[in-house]
Amino acid sequence: MTGDMADTAWPDIAVLVDQGALAVLAIGACEQHGAHLPLTTDTDMALGMARRIAGELGALVLPPIAYGDAWNNEAFPGTLSLSPTTLRAVIEDVGHGLRRMNVRGLVIVNGHFGNREPIALAARTLVAAGLPVMHLDYPGMEKLAGEICDSEPAGPGFYHADEVETAMMLAIRPEAVDLARAAPEYPQFPPTFGLEPLQLRSFNASGVFGDPRPATAEKGEALMAGIAAESLRMITLWRARHAI
Repeated sequence: MTGDMADTAWPDIAVLVDQGALAVLAIGACEQHGAHLPLTTDTDMALGMARRIAGELGALVLPPIAYGDAWNNEAFPGTLSLSPTTLRAVIEDVGHGLRRMNVRGLVIVNGHFGNREPIALAARTLVAAGLPVMHLDYPGMEKLAGEICDSEPAGPGFYHADEVETAMMLAIRPEAVDLARAAPEYPQFPPTFGLEPLQLRSFNASGVFGDPRPATAEKGEALMAGIAAESLRMITLWRARHAI
């Protein structure tokens, strides 16, 4: 029996909940990723990781939240952003619904940096309501990228439409990647980057941060496997703490 709600009927979900299954929720974004990757890249990657993790746990895979707080990319056509308040409210509503279903815990797989604060705040609310929540931001990615990838990141821990994300997309949705349009860009970050709200297009023309050209599906699979393994390790520790 599959726990993916995309192809599962409610009686089967009821059985899994009765068996104590956790729920896994991917949260992505509708955001530009250069000329060679689709706007759904963050959602595709997060859902791919969520399915991989849930498969190991026998957990429910919830339909993803496909929009996030992508304000800093709104100068690029196609980017559609939720406010932090809206995203937080959506996560809380989903979590309260899981609590009513008697799901024992929620694992959130976040695929977009801008979602971190709304997710963390929503998790506080849900934990207070009695639903254990763990939120993951691709644990181990920076170390794995340094070991697996050939190009340098545009900034420490900064991966956007680069070799890392392109490789992961080649492993998940190769038909959506157009390597013929992949081109590098290493923008000069403003000295106040991270200290004030900034539109990325004000200092980056293509939307690419780094060099996507060396990406391969094999590298993407290695990245996915490594991140999944570290995620599962952290989930095991979390479950032991909460006896779930």
